[in-house]
Amino acid sequence: MRVAVLDYGAGNLFSIRHALERSGAEVETVTEPARAGSHDGIVLPGVGSFDTAMRRIGATALKEWAAGAPVLGICLGMEMFFERSEEGSLGGLGVMRGEVVGLPQGLKAPHMGWNSLELTGDSMLTGGIGEGTWAYFVHSYMARPADASVIAAEADYGARIPAIVQSGEYVGTQFHPEKSGAAGRAMVANFVGACRR
Repeated sequence: MRVAVLDYGAGNLFSIRHALERSGAEVETVTEPARAGSHDGIVLPGVGSFDTAMRRIGATALKEWAAGAPVLGICLGMEMFFERSEEGSLGGLGVMRGEVVGLPQGLKAPHMGWNSLELTGDSMLTGGIGEGTWAYFVHSYMARPADASVIAAEADYGARIPAIVQSGEYVGTQFHPEKSGAAGRAMVANFVGACRR
C-alpha cells in the first residue's frame, strides 16, 4: 500500500513520513504529481506558502493524479483544497467551495499550541476519536467554507476554526496530526486504512 507525500520544496517531511510508515504504509516522497493510479493515497503536507505550493503542483495535474485515491491535506495542504487564499494570488484546487482567510483581528497569529476538537460531522479520520480530543495547531490562516457540511470538526480559538474538512476523497486538517500525539497517530492510521480500501 503506497502513499505519496508531495514535497513542495519547504519544510521537514520526516514527521509525517514516520507517522505513515508506523501505520503500515510504504511512503514515497515526490516533487510533482505522478500518473493516475500510481499511489493508493496522497498527502499534501503543511509546509510552504500557498502560491509556491500551487505553482509547484498545478491544480489540474494533482486532481488527475488523485483519480479517486484518498488525499490528506495538512494545514497548508488543507487550505489548498479551497478556491482561493488571502495568502496568495493563485487559485486553489477548488475541490471545496470557499476561501482561506487570515485569523480574525484581535487573535494572536500564528495560532500555535494545543486545542480540543468538537466533532461536527463524519470524516474518514475520526473513527475511534472522542469528543474533546486535543490536537496541535500552527497556522495564521483558516478556511471559510461556502458549504458548512464539509466541516467535520472545529476548534475554539476565540473564533470557530474549521479543524477537519472532508468532501469525497479529500480530507484536510488545519492542525498537524503528525504532531498531535496518540490521537494524531490514530487519525493517520485511519487515513492509511482508507487508502487500503
